[in-house]
Amino acid sequence: MRAGAQPAPDPTIDFAAAVRAATKLAPTGPVVTPQQAADAVAALLRFSRESELTVRDTAELGEGLPVAEAVVVDRPGWIAATSQGMAKLTAPLTARLADKATPRSRAMAGRQLGVVLGFLSGKVLGQFDPLTSGPDGQDGQLLLVAPNIIKVERELRLDPVDFRRWVCLHESTHRLQFTAVPWLRDYFVAQTAEFGAVADVDSREVLGRMVRAIRAGSGRRGADSSTAETGKLSWVEAMQTPEQRAIFDRMMALMSLLEGHADYVMDAVGPAVVPSVAGIRKAFSERRRKGSGPIDRMLRSLLGMDMKLSQYVKGEKFVSHVVKAVGMQRFNTVWDSPETLPTRAEIADPAGWLRRVG
Repeated sequence: MRAGAQPAPDPTIDFAAAVRAATKLAPTGPVVTPQQAADAVAALLRFSRESELTVRDTAELGEGLPVAEAVVVDRPGWIAATSQGMAKLTAPLTARLADKATPRSRAMAGRQLGVVLGFLSGKVLGQFDPLTSGPDGQDGQLLLVAPNIIKVERELRLDPVDFRRWVCLHESTHRLQFTAVPWLRDYFVAQTAEFGAVADVDSREVLGRMVRAIRAGSGRRGADSSTAETGKLSWVEAMQTPEQRAIFDRMMALMSLLEGHADYVMDAVGPAVVPSVAGIRKAFSERRRKGSGPIDRMLRSLLGMDMKLSQYVKGEKFVSHVVKAVGMQRFNTVWDSPETLPTRAEIADPAGWLRRVG
């Protein structure tokens, strides 16, 4: 397992301090022998290559593209690689804040980010980062966090071969989305940059909106509430300006599509590749829903992880409805351009997307 490269210096956040703090806070374990670790790495690399070809057939995307290698990492390796991607992603916002930063504030921001990364390093099974380069030099790299995969398969008493294939199928679909759809990476980066460009740099104004959100009680509604579905704002949205909220809706729609599509493809592959897929899905969904305890659930809510889980459900319902109605080939018109992406309202109303896109 290899660690990612150190991120470049940032004018606002000390990412090196974030990496150091996160590495100290990252959970330890599980206990494995050197042979078990080597076997896990070899299996995940092989399953990743095989899964790439499988999801291409199921999703009807990416025929003829080269098969990129995944990178199997431990928790410190995930922290280092993720901080590098975050530095690139947040660059537009941090550049605006550079004149307000001091060495002390940079170090404090780095330590605070380190707390978040340390917590997440024990949760993430895998991810595709479109902003960093893989071992073959191509844009984007697929990270598979071996200790977390082993930990979950032991806790849930799952078949290791099936569970590792299942994880690779989901993450390989994310890699396929970005490699088979040439404009998607730039669109994702542009939305994030635009969000940062309209963000408040006045901490007093941000604090004021936070207080108003709490008084309005939106923080008690849960992170997956949305304007599009309930007419009320989540606590995340209540802290945003109207300009930010419009961009946030586009970002949420995209993330819901990407997560739902990955879940749909993963399940569509089915027992032919992962014989115990139904049991894995049931056990893992229950684990996602419950969390590990009150502190864990609180942190998940504060970090927006509950919102992410909602994206899986809503996005998969959208994909399933459209594919059932018109087939996978016509569903794939969703990838034609930014204009054919579903809006956040259309994620909850796939028939509306079909009427608009035809």
